[in-house]
Parts: sequence; C-alpha cells; structure tokens
Amino acid sequence: MRTSHAKSPTTHKLMHSRYRCNVPWLSVSLLWSCEFGCRHVVGELMGVRGVRLYHDQALFKEPGGGLTPWHQDQVYWPLDSDKTITMWMPLVDVPSEVGSVVFVSGSHHSGNLGGAEIGDNSQHYFDRLITERNYTTHSYAPMRAGDATFHSGWTLHGAPANETKTMRCVMTIIYFADETRVGALDNPMRENDAQQWLGSRRTGELADGPLNPLLWSA
Repeated sequence: MRTSHAKSPTTHKLMHSRYRCNVPWLSVSLLWSCEFGCRHVVGELMGVRGVRLYHDQALFKEPGGGLTPWHQDQVYWPLDSDKTITMWMPLVDVPSEVGSVVFVSGSHHSGNLGGAEIGDNSQHYFDRLITERNYTTHSYAPMRAGDATFHSGWTLHGAPANETKTMRCVMTIIYFADETRVGALDNPMRENDAQQWLGSRRTGELADGPLNPLLWSA
C-alpha cells in the first residue's frame, strides 16, 4: 500500500524521544494526527465489521543500530482475539541495507510459537524454529516513504541492523477488532500494557478504554 508523502508536525518531538535504552531504536506513541485513513483496509484484512485502535508508535533505528530480534507482537498484548494487525509505514525511503522488516511467511497460523522475550535468546530460538519448520522469510524492501505493510499480531518478524548513516524512521499503528475482550494478564508485559493502553481494563472486560476509540465500522 502506498500513501502520499508521510509527514507529521510531530517529527521534532519524535526525534527527541526514546523508548528504552536497551533497544536500537527511538520511539514515541499516540500520534493521532498520523492516522492515514487505512482503517477500512484493516477491517477488510481482519475480516471484521469494526476496528479499534490499540496504540500507535514511531520507531527510529539510528545509524549503526543493531538488529531487531525475531519476535511475535501479540505475546505482549492482553487481547483475547487473533483479530489484530499492525501497519508498518516508513517515513523515509528504506533501502534494503537500512533494515526493513523481515516476515516469516505463514507463521501467524500457528499462534503463539513460544520462545523468550525479544532479545538474543529469542533470536536464537526462532532461528532454530524457522529451520526446523522450513519456514520461508520475506522482506518488502526497498520501500518508499508512505509505503506500508500489514502483519498479524502472531506473525513472526524481525529486522536487520541499520548499516547506513541514515536514520530509519517508521510509524506503526496497531489495530484490533471491535468487541474484543481483555485476555489473560499472565505476564508483567501484558499487565503493563493493560494499564498503559487499555485504561486498566481487567481480564474479561471489553477492550474499550479511553485510548481505544472505534476507528471504523461497516
């Protein structure tokens, strides 16, 4: 998918924000002004009649930033549904050597594949799993600013290091199906996400916190 030039008035704020000191990217969230009208596309991809926002995020992989290890996003999400999807949109042109996302084709059909929290251990674990199951990998690089990919919450993916002198600037938006309920808060990451993104909703309650507006309905 391609949109016109993806620019935001919040760029200055993004470039001076950090997510965590132990990962090779910068991040800032809740970029409501950058929601490029792809909500109906998301609804069609998930096969649902209503779409809610989980959260958005901008990721900045600095020049020389290391690889993003293999991981599945939905391990961290307290959502009791597999009707989840992430849009990944570069805000600058992304040649192959900048570190575009690599997807493991078909991995989402297996749900939770196990493995450790994102890091060196998850990289080694999933390297073995990909080989054992004869999975194939695919990258859509090079990508132009405003292009977008969409992947399921259970899709195994990662990204290589940024081997250039250019910042890799990316926006992501995570969506889920309307009427989804909060799932098990069975690890600290999901507990934290429920508090941060779902208005402290608890297991079994509708995932309809103040930060989860209904973005589209058929």
